[in-house]
Amino acid sequence: MRLDKFLKVSRIVKRRTVANEMAAAGRVSINGKRAKPGTEVAIGDIIEIGFGERQTKIKVTDIKQSVRKEEAETLYELLS
Repeated sequence: MRLDKFLKVSRIVKRRTVANEMAAAGRVSINGKRAKPGTEVAIGDIIEIGFGERQTKIKVTDIKQSVRKEEAETLYELLS
């Protein structure tokens, strides 16, 4: 699954266009490497996201094309 779509489906970012812009600006990395919006996300990947001055680190635990709001947090594990 594409990075921008994963961030939207998992509800880490509210809109896919915002996720796309964040990745294009270099504020998202996967396994320590800068990621583009179209970078493929796999189970077990560590994603680091810069929200302003705050860094969020998550581990991908599952990938689904769509999930309900209540199930969105099952797609990742918050590391920091």
